[in-house]
Amino acid sequence: PGTLNTIEDIQNISIANKNGYPIRVADVASVSIGHDLRTGAATYNGEETVLGIAMMMMGENSRTVAQAIDEKVQSIQQSLPKGVVIETVYDRTHLVDRAIKTVQKNLIEGAILVIVILFLFLGNFRAALITACVIPLSMLFTLTGMAEQKISANLMSLGALDFGIIIDGAVVIVENCIRRLAEAQKLKGGLLSRSERFKEVFLAAKQARRPLIFGQLIILVVYLPIFTLTGVEAKLFHPMAMTVVLALIGAMILSVTFVPAAVALFVTGEVKETESRWMHWLKTKYELLLDKAYELRLFVTIVAACILVLTGVLATQTGSEFAPQLGEGDFAVQQMRSPSTGLEQSLRMQENTEKLLLKEFPEIKAIFARTGTAEVATDVMPPNISDGVVLLKPHDEWPDPKQTIDELRQRMITFLATLPGNNSEFSQPIELR
Repeated sequence: PGTLNTIEDIQNISIANKNGYPIRVADVASVSIGHDLRTGAATYNGEETVLGIAMMMMGENSRTVAQAIDEKVQSIQQSLPKGVVIETVYDRTHLVDRAIKTVQKNLIEGAILVIVILFLFLGNFRAALITACVIPLSMLFTLTGMAEQKISANLMSLGALDFGIIIDGAVVIVENCIRRLAEAQKLKGGLLSRSERFKEVFLAAKQARRPLIFGQLIILVVYLPIFTLTGVEAKLFHPMAMTVVLALIGAMILSVTFVPAAVALFVTGEVKETESRWMHWLKTKYELLLDKAYELRLFVTIVAACILVLTGVLATQTGSEFAPQLGEGDFAVQQMRSPSTGLEQSLRMQENTEKLLLKEFPEIKAIFARTGTAEVATDVMPPNISDGVVLLKPHDEWPDPKQTIDELRQRMITFLATLPGNNSEFSQPIELR
């Protein structure tokens, strides 16, 4: 700096003297403006292309960001010259929407199943309805706490909710209230007044309150060790534990406040403590099964011990690291080649791989990959590695609709293993937000 400002300055540098004549750089070399060494490339369906990846800032909502990017791409598209097209090859909004639908499906099906079981086994329509109301109210309590703690609603946080555990305390309170109301009516020989119902329900709730709270606290304690996790495990499982704890606390509060009040107000008229036909049938079969097990107690003990030993053996072989799997419908494929492979050769091999995959598997809609390191080195990779994504067509457009995605994945792994010079790693992109 300060001495070499132009190309001519470099050309005029003297590097030697020959018989009193200076030899300059221009005498032995050509001097020109060069360029950075190429460190990366991208391909799309077997052809080299320009690939851009939008980087989201930490703490942002991926669904909102993806929608904003899509709107911006559409506006840029209108100003591009003829023949230049921006095509969105991967939009994580679809994955987020699929995750949301999975959560909705799990929650709705779980709630419906619990409500149906309540109506079948409680034997009292109003009591079952009051118990079922705990589900949406506890969810409202949970979502309020999640919003306050800035916990996102995702597959991990909401997927662990168990409505059976949530309404457990409410079922205990309701059954005890029904029992005391039926006994009080039988003792009085007629219907109870409102004040008498309130008194009996209060005593029933007071009687069951301590074991109810103690039982739910035991469940809460199970989740406390999760809060000691750190690092990636903490980011994955802290929201899940916090959501379950919030739901259980909400259900506990509702069990000793809303449920007794609702029973006292709405369970009027003649109250009978009778077993439903389902419960009577189950109890009869259970008693027969117990009698049979007692007759064959040695056999039952041996089977239980064998199951325990087998469980212990399996527990020693189970890994300690795990992550939730979401069947997105697409694959992430990493192609690894010899470390001495240059960028151009690696690029040609990746193009050939993509063309062969498209030809061999009609289930594939598109393939794109990036090889080496991009201009902005947010994800540094050597030129011998290609990170690709295989986008699949809808399942009903596959040649064999009966084929599962796992079977297709295995076929691809087997096929890629036949290609010389490549080692492949398959995974499914996971989005939890």
